[in-house]
Amino acid sequence: MAISFDEVQVGTELPAQSFPVTRATLVRYAGASGDFNPIHWNEKFALEVGLPDVIAHGMFTMAEAVRVVTDWVGDPGAVVEYGVRFTRPVPVPNDGVGAVIEVTGKVAALLEDRKVRVDLVATSGGQKVLGMSRAVVRLA
Repeated sequence: MAISFDEVQVGTELPAQSFPVTRATLVRYAGASGDFNPIHWNEKFALEVGLPDVIAHGMFTMAEAVRVVTDWVGDPGAVVEYGVRFTRPVPVPNDGVGAVIEVTGKVAALLEDRKVRVDLVATSGGQKVLGMSRAVVRLA
């Protein structure tokens, strides 16, 4: 069922979601994206360059966050703009648990042509990991 522009208003909250991230997730993403930077899989290297641990790929974090929007609207093609600022890395410990990216979203503006702007908040370990995370979505 598609979300109708007439059903939403400024302040409408999207269902929050949590996305687990393990080292295995990072290996799969590296293979899919071709991004084999050792900060995403080699703990020794990550520590040597001053990171707290291996970190999730920024584009992976960005992609997980927008899933809140695509799941809500039901059509990834309805997203007409999306952008973020990377504010903090997501460390992924090798402890069998990993990390969790938690994402909330809220309609922040009603725009022309049945579009809305959704502002997202993405955190991990209680820290905001994306800033200015916004999607413009065309609704039915």
